[in-house]
Amino acid sequence: MKKIVFIRHGESQYNLENRFTGWIDVDLTDDGYAEARKAGAILKKHGIGFDVAHTSVLKRAIRTLWIMLHEMDLVWIPVYKSWKLNERHYGRLQGLNKDEITEKFGEEQVTEWRRSADVRPPAVTDDAHQKDRDDPKYASVSDEDLPMTESLIDTEKRALQYWKDEIVPCLRENERVILSAHGNTLRALVKYLDGIPDDGVAGLNIPNGIPLVYELDDDLTPLRHYYLGEEGEMEHKDIPQHIHEDDHWIG
Repeated sequence: MKKIVFIRHGESQYNLENRFTGWIDVDLTDDGYAEARKAGAILKKHGIGFDVAHTSVLKRAIRTLWIMLHEMDLVWIPVYKSWKLNERHYGRLQGLNKDEITEKFGEEQVTEWRRSADVRPPAVTDDAHQKDRDDPKYASVSDEDLPMTESLIDTEKRALQYWKDEIVPCLRENERVILSAHGNTLRALVKYLDGIPDDGVAGLNIPNGIPLVYELDDDLTPLRHYYLGEEGEMEHKDIPQHIHEDDHWIG
């Protein structure tokens, strides 16, 4: 049996401020730090260890991973970072307050940007895009791959490419993997593993800071999955309700 643990980063500053986050590189809040420490302690308590870790190039996911590995005394394991595990790029919506955007453009338009699988929000300006081009985090990303905005399908495509190119080989070598990322990239991977159709993913929420464990057979077909709490396995319905307050379309 093969095992991988997914963790969505702890609460970020923009989560707290009700803003679209996307690729803006904001840090965790104090609560986010605490969520990461708790997640690491839970995994250690239940004897789950790792051989390798993967994460995005955004500090909220990286720091969540660092904190967890510190709690587990596993800071020595290899950590691989990729922009392909970044949150969905929300284009010109990034950094803006969700309520203010809804008031300005109307609920119907904002709902289409957020929930339609193939609709992209307005692209960032050329100046904003140039800042991404100049950011050393993206120096190896080609101009054609560096987005100015993304649909959910765009995000899913790059996340699944990373899964097949980088995660699958680790699992086939029987390495125990932890992946620290974002709401939409993790939703894409769960959608793929569980065979969820496009029209069935709207209600899929990955809560912040709670380990999601997948057990896979030798063909990497899921045998079962569960969230892990202090007392052991939890079903999604057993997760404390306050965890769900963060909108599941925002990273």
